[in-house]
Amino acid sequence: MTSLLLADVRPWGGDAVDVTIVDGVISDLSPAGSSTGSSTESSTESSAETDQRIDGHGLLALPGFVNAHAHVDKSWWGQPWVSYGGEPTTQGRIAHERAERDKYGIPSVGGAKAVLREFLRHGTTATRTHVDVDLGVELRGIANVREAAAALDGAVEVEIVAFPQDGVLRRPGVLDLLDKAAAEGATSIGGLDPATIDRDPVGQLDALFEIAVRRGVGIDVHLHDHGDLGGFQYELIAERTVQAGLQGKVNVSHGFALGELAPARRSEMVDQLGAAGISWTTVAPATSAPLPFREMRAAGVPIGLGTDGIRDLWSPYGDGDLLQIARGFARLHGLRTDEDLTYAVELATTYGASFVHRENHGLTVGARADIVLLDAENAPDVLVRAPRREYVIAGGQVVVRDGELQV
Repeated sequence: MTSLLLADVRPWGGDAVDVTIVDGVISDLSPAGSSTGSSTESSTESSAETDQRIDGHGLLALPGFVNAHAHVDKSWWGQPWVSYGGEPTTQGRIAHERAERDKYGIPSVGGAKAVLREFLRHGTTATRTHVDVDLGVELRGIANVREAAAALDGAVEVEIVAFPQDGVLRRPGVLDLLDKAAAEGATSIGGLDPATIDRDPVGQLDALFEIAVRRGVGIDVHLHDHGDLGGFQYELIAERTVQAGLQGKVNVSHGFALGELAPARRSEMVDQLGAAGISWTTVAPATSAPLPFREMRAAGVPIGLGTDGIRDLWSPYGDGDLLQIARGFARLHGLRTDEDLTYAVELATTYGASFVHRENHGLTVGARADIVLLDAENAPDVLVRAPRREYVIAGGQVVVRDGELQV
C-alpha cells in the first residue's frame, strides 16, 4: 500500500482541506491540519516510499483535466519546425497530410509520447484521442499510442477512437480496419463528414452503426459541414442512435452547424440530440458560431472540450493546455459571470468524465487521484490567467512538481 497526503489545499478555491490518497485513489478529505503523515515535503519529494506528504500552502486544487477530443498520434512536436502547406480545406488538409506524414515519422511512439507529456505538464490526466486508421498506416498508429501511454505508466489514461481520416466508403478496406480496431479494444470507431467526404451519408452511417452494434463500441463522427447540410446529418445520426439502442455511446465532434441553424430548428435539433443521448465535443475555434450550450445543458447533451491536433500537418498551433481551450470557449460564448467562468473550467474537468467513461472524476472519495494544484484564488481566476500547474497528481503519482515534469 502506498499513500500520499496533500495538506492544506483548497478544492475549487473553497475551504482548505487535507487530501489522503491511498493506492492511487482519494480515500479521505478532512479539514486542513487534521491529518498527519510520517514524512514532510515542501518542494522536494520525501525519500519515504509510503506516507508521503506535500504541503500545498493553500494552493487551489482542481480535478485532472479531461481532453475529450485529441489527435495524439500525428504531432511533429519536438521536431524542427514544419511550415504550413497544402490547401486550407478539409480535403486539402487530408491530401497534404497523406503526402507528407512519412517524411516526419508520423505516426510514431515518440511523437505520441511527447504530446501526452505536454498534456501532463498542463494537468490533463485523461484523454479521448482519435487515431488515424487507413490503408497506409492500418492499425500502427493505435499500437504507437498504446505504447506511448504505457511508457508513462498510465499517468494519462487514454481512450482510443479508431478514426478514418481519409474517408470510409471511398477507401475500400477501411471498414474492415475499423472493425478490426473495435475487435482489438478501441472504445469507439469514428466517421468523417459522411455527405462531403464519402458523398453517401446514409451508407457511411449505416456501415458504422452496424460495426458499433456488433462489436459493442461507440461512434464518434467528425462533422465539419455547415448549415442545413450539417443539420441533416445530425438528424440521420440521432435517428440511427435510437434505432440501434446506442444512447449514450454516440458523439459528434466539432458540429459547427448546430450554432448556425435557425433558432426554431436549432431548438428542435437540441431536443432530438438530448432524447437520443448524443454528446458533443468542441475545440471552440474563434471563427465558429457559438453553440447553444445553455439549451444543450438543459436537454442533457454533454459537452466536452478538446485540443484537437497539436502542431501537426493540419495546423501549427497548440500547446496541450486545455485551460486555453476552456478560455476560448468562454470568450466565444461571451461568458463573464463567476458562475459561467466556473462552468467553463468544469467542462474541462468534472464534466469531461463521461467522455472517458468515468463515473467518479473529481475531488471526491473513491475517485482516481487526478489532482492539479495551482496558485490561484478561485476557478474564474484560473480560467482567465491559466497559471502554471504547480503540482499534477495522476493516479496518485506526482508527475509535475513546481511546474516541471517528473516523467
